[in-house]
Amino acid sequence: MKANQELDNQVFEMLQAEAQEALQHAYAPYSNYPVGAAALTDDGRIVKGCNVENASFGMTLCAECGLVSQLLLTGGGRLVAFACVDKEGKLLVPCGRCRQLLWEHGGAQLMMAMPSGVCSLKEVLPEAFGPDYLEA
Repeated sequence: MKANQELDNQVFEMLQAEAQEALQHAYAPYSNYPVGAAALTDDGRIVKGCNVENASFGMTLCAECGLVSQLLLTGGGRLVAFACVDKEGKLLVPCGRCRQLLWEHGGAQLMMAMPSGVCSLKEVLPEAFGPDYLEA
C-alpha cells in the first residue's frame, strides 16, 4: 500500500468515515465515549465495530472486538487496513488488548491510520506475541 500514497489516503479516509458511521451504534452510557472502528479485508470487504459498555466496566467490549467478530461472521480473512475514531472523528490508537486482537487477525503488515500517520501494526506493537509462538 505504501507505494501508492493516493490509494492509501483514499482507503484511510474511507475507513475513517466508515468508523464514524459505526460509532453511531455504540453503547456508551457510562463513559459517553463512543468509539467506531473499520477495516478493509484482504478480499475487499469493509468490516466495522463499535464499543459496547457494561455497568461492570471490565466487561466493556472495545470497537475492535466487534470488528473482529464481524470479520469472522462475514467470512473470515485477514485485515489489511484499519482506522478507529472517537465521537469527534479523531483517529485513536487501539489499547493493548485490541492491538493483540488486531495482530491475530491482521498481523505485522496490517496498516493502521494513527494520529501521527499511517503505520504498520509491527510499528505499533513490536515483538508481538502471536500464533507462531504456539507452534513450537
